[in-house]
Amino acid sequence: MRSLFLFLLVAVSACSQPFSAGVKLGVPLTDFIDTVQNVSSSIPNRFIGGVTGELRLPFGLGVEVDALYRRIHYQDSTGTPLGTLTTDRTTANSWEFPILGKYRFPTRIARPYVAAGIAFDTLSGLTDTVTQTIQNLASTTHTTSTPAALQNNSTKGFVLGAGVDIHAIVIHLSPEIRYTRWGAQHFNLAGVLSSNQNQAEFLLGITF
Repeated sequence: MRSLFLFLLVAVSACSQPFSAGVKLGVPLTDFIDTVQNVSSSIPNRFIGGVTGELRLPFGLGVEVDALYRRIHYQDSTGTPLGTLTTDRTTANSWEFPILGKYRFPTRIARPYVAAGIAFDTLSGLTDTVTQTIQNLASTTHTTSTPAALQNNSTKGFVLGAGVDIHAIVIHLSPEIRYTRWGAQHFNLAGVLSSNQNQAEFLLGITF
């Protein structure tokens, strides 16, 4: 990512085109994990945050690169007729890196735009805590970084977005709706839970 941002800065110097940078905050409009009622559950994280940078080109075009973070937390429970209950709690950090081409329509203060591109997503800090309780008495706990539901630590997909770039004195405010279709699931445990390959979110960019 550092080399990509460096490339954009060099391109700015070469082309004498404006470069903007700032933060991007938002909330998910879809659940990260799809769960089965009474078997598994997901604690929704209603926050997405990160940094953004854009190289603005002539004719309303631009190239945007983001680094976005969200926290993941889910658990599932299974029992046996002999009274053994196994609870599996998993937490992870999701890091998403979209690279988008943008087009702004030629208006003055508020400029609608559309965006399309690709995104890469990877997990870090993956922790899986398994607790096994026998007949509500003795219990054992162990921790691993490879939960049974893990299918892919990294994935990629395509992105579509639409928003409005509002120029307010020295800053740009950019509310946006973004959709991502991931090519593979991070998590899948048949009949229990799975990660959603369709991702929708509302984002607000604040750039200078």
